[in-house]
This record gives sequence, structure tokens and C-alpha cells, in this order.
Amino acid sequence: MKGRFLYYLMAIAAVAIGIYPMLYFVIDRHFGLLQSKETWLLQHPIWNIGFYTHIVFGGIALLTGWIQFAEKWRNANLVLHRQLGKAYLVSVWLSALGGIYIGFYATGGLIPSTGFISLGVLWLLSTHVAYLLVRRKKMEGHRKWMVYSYSLCFAAVTLRIWLPLLSTLFGDFLIAYKITSWLCWVPNLIVAHIINLRKSPNVGAFEPYKAYKGIEEG
Repeated sequence: MKGRFLYYLMAIAAVAIGIYPMLYFVIDRHFGLLQSKETWLLQHPIWNIGFYTHIVFGGIALLTGWIQFAEKWRNANLVLHRQLGKAYLVSVWLSALGGIYIGFYATGGLIPSTGFISLGVLWLLSTHVAYLLVRRKKMEGHRKWMVYSYSLCFAAVTLRIWLPLLSTLFGDFLIAYKITSWLCWVPNLIVAHIINLRKSPNVGAFEPYKAYKGIEEG
């Protein structure tokens, strides 16, 4: 019962934040995180391409990812599951690359830049490993790596939880932003690993590395 409640809570949050990027196309975009950006950056054409690629395809990844963890639905809709998986994969590639690029221009300098760039790189790598595993029909490994991948995708949700809370707590947006650039995804990754350990109690701390080595050797 508790697990089902948390799943539905995750789904609602994923859908809400997944459609959030639409606001940038229907109202004045000078709201949210863009309020902290300098005018020259908002007018930079390549940065804008990176930004909109990141938020649009990140939203698609959120919207197509959560339902994939519903086992009964997945088993009953394998063809749709594969199609949504392909959409998720392409969306992650595009969103992560856009996120890595705009991460170099993160407000606050080195700390948030490193945090968001690390998030983008790990999201890209975990998703690619999951893809390689499913291509080799290693379904259990694929499932585990998709848990890691979506936990990083879900950083879009946890960022919007932590940032206003920490901004209120510290009374300083910049301090909150620097902390959130790491807090929005590191705990998610830890939770993902705990979930995988519960699914497979015999899995050790180095299981992700071993799975990746298995791809190279296989």
C-alpha cells in the first residue's frame, strides 16, 4: 500500500513538472530560474538552443519514464513499453547534452556548474548503459540501470522542492541554489541504489561497475 502511494505520488509530480516547460512558450519566460540569468545570456542564441532542448526533452523524459515502472502495465503493453523506451532514450540524450552545455553557465559559478554538469553526465551514462543492457537482453540489469537513470531524471522534480525550501531557510537564493545543484540528485541516486538492493539483496556496492564491465566483455 505504501509503495503504491509513493508510486502515484511520483507519477503526479513527474506529470506536473513534465508539462511545466510549456509555460515558457505561453507566458513571459522571465520567471523561475531564468530570473537569476543575466540579460546577455538570455539573448545568447546557442544558450537558448541548449536551454530549450534541455527543458523540452527533459519534460518528455519525465512524462514517458514513470509509467515504465508499473510492472503489470509493462507486461501487458510490451510494444508500447518499447516505443516509450525509445522516446525516453532519445529525450535523455538530447536533454542531458543540453543540460551539460547550459551547466557551464549556471548561476553561482563553479559549485552549481559542477553539480549540474555531473548530473547531466551521469544521467547520460546510466541511460546509455541501460540501453546497452537491453540490447543484449540482460533485462534485470536493464531494469536496475533504468532505476538509476530515472532517479537522475527526477532531479527536475526534487530541484523544485529543495530550492524554495532552502531559499526560505537561508534567506538567500544563491546559497540555496549552490546546495540544490547537488542535493537535487545525489540523494535520488542513493535512494535508487537502495531500491535496487531491496529488489536484489545479493547485489553489492560495486554491482553497477560489474554490470558495465559485463557489457564491455559481452
